[in-house]
Amino acid sequence: MSRKPDTELRTGFTTGACATAAAKAATSALFGAGFPNPVSITLPRGQTPSFELADTAAGDGWARASVQKDAGDDPDVTHGAVIIATVRRGQRDSGIRFKAGDGVGMVTMPGLPIAPGEPAINPVPRRMITDHVSEVANDHGVAADLEIEVSVPGGRELALKTWNPRLGIEGGISILGTTGIVRPFSCAAWIASIHRGIDVARANDVSHAIGSTGATSERVAQALFAAPDHAMLDMGDFAGGLLKYLKVHPVPRLTIAGGFGKLTKLAQGALDLHSSRSQVDFNALAALADNDEIKTANTAMQALQIAGPELAARVAAGARHSALAALKGATVDVDVLIIDRDGKPLASADSGGERTL
Repeated sequence: MSRKPDTELRTGFTTGACATAAAKAATSALFGAGFPNPVSITLPRGQTPSFELADTAAGDGWARASVQKDAGDDPDVTHGAVIIATVRRGQRDSGIRFKAGDGVGMVTMPGLPIAPGEPAINPVPRRMITDHVSEVANDHGVAADLEIEVSVPGGRELALKTWNPRLGIEGGISILGTTGIVRPFSCAAWIASIHRGIDVARANDVSHAIGSTGATSERVAQALFAAPDHAMLDMGDFAGGLLKYLKVHPVPRLTIAGGFGKLTKLAQGALDLHSSRSQVDFNALAALADNDEIKTANTAMQALQIAGPELAARVAAGARHSALAALKGATVDVDVLIIDRDGKPLASADSGGERTL
């Protein structure tokens, strides 16, 4: 029997869960019951975590509470951020309305689950907040006619490390979460971001999207094609996540841009390009290059040095073939661009064939 690790990675909580806890506490204080601390909430899957309040304040017709986000052991850019909810009494029969405070973005482009002109507070956090503050209001025998303002100090700067700028979310981060739980190193979160990027590209009539494996390939491809930010899809290692979604939600043209090593794995049929989940088959690469010396290579770059740029062109063609196979007949015209380590185009393949650059 395999031994469990001495320590398991800690889960954490989403910005949506933190905002819900802060809003519930502030609503309680607004109706005269004080700030519960810790404050407990119920997540969509039934868990009932409690949150310590970082700060509280109240005045005539308003109350404010904040929770510091703990993302567990996930490398989340919002780990440690303070999520603040300010709750104000609204007009009679106004219901619950959401407002973006400092550091929370506004949606400016179609394609997201929230309409343009609305605060970037996603549907599940909105529902969680609405359910909890409505319950507090009901307990006090009053209508839930409230304005909920969510703010995140420093959120504008944090947003620059996320997809928000290219998704048309301006001014800050999004309040996210579908389960309320952050699971460490979640692939699902990255793939979900790819999907939202495709949604935004389609909603804004992008005819040519670019999926890149990293920052260098993205920079080179964006400059080469003069593409707008919302056409850029940070595919990373998740070629399958990109291609499977495009199969159902196509764009007219897709460029896949990346380094030789990762695109070699795509050419060999891998759709997850992470080094721990797929490896280069050097025997297959030797056969592709018709050069047995490649069988002794330790890295893809060494194989490329042995065979020269013609091998990169063949890999580009193979990667394009794999991408088209994953798309399974979707109306997407695919081309592949391989970038070298110096940030220069090395080889490409499209419907006209393969070539070195």
